[in-house]
Amino acid sequence: MSTPQLVVHHDKELMAQAAAARLITKIVDAQASRGSASVVLTGGRNGNGLLAALAAAPARDAVDWGRLDLWWGDERFLPEGDPERNVTQARAALLDAVPLDPKRVHAMPASDGPFGTDVEAAASAYAEELARAAGPENHGAVPTFDVLMLGVGPDTHVASLFPELPAVRETDRTVVGVHGAPKPPPTRVTLTLPAIRAAREVWLLAAGEDKARAAAIALSGAGEIQAPAAGAYGRARTLWLLDTAAASQLPRSLYPPASA
Repeated sequence: MSTPQLVVHHDKELMAQAAAARLITKIVDAQASRGSASVVLTGGRNGNGLLAALAAAPARDAVDWGRLDLWWGDERFLPEGDPERNVTQARAALLDAVPLDPKRVHAMPASDGPFGTDVEAAASAYAEELARAAGPENHGAVPTFDVLMLGVGPDTHVASLFPELPAVRETDRTVVGVHGAPKPPPTRVTLTLPAIRAAREVWLLAAGEDKARAAAIALSGAGEIQAPAAGAYGRARTLWLLDTAAASQLPRSLYPPASA
């Protein structure tokens, strides 16, 4: 378990731009040292804002997009191409603009895919795909992701792990179906906390006043069942990327000297 580190930016635009630059560096470094990189994307306004900033960054061409594996932390269990699906939004923000290898873009199944409306079967299939990608060096059922990004919800949820619901209590499976999510759509597929914690680095993104209370709760020592964001951490690093509004309820003692 890595101790959370905080970086606080002036506003959400600067946060997105700085996070995009940070991600480019991480991908390039991983590709230089291991030949490829593995990143888990997140949806929502902050995740999509980061992807849009990355698309606009001149340094994006430093990435060898053909040697990048992309995964998702969660997905809305809706038909393929639905505008509410995270993968649909990611394609619009970035993916369609860069030369990715389609075989290395690991979208979660859609509700009109081979498993139909069986969300548990869809979750199991994604877990099997992750397991196939994990090598002996990973020592587990998922690859050791270089960076796994998560948006933080106002209720402290991350991915589709909501406070007190069964998915956040899962300790064995790496991917589960979610039923009755408190925000629409109610049916989703999500990585579990054990899968999230397999990442070298976990980045939690929070911008806006509506995220301030969630950030304060998660960083105050709350339990992961009541505050799932508190249970999301990386093997080597856990990084909270916030704007000043989202950080407004945190004690100044938590602010790092490098905050900007």
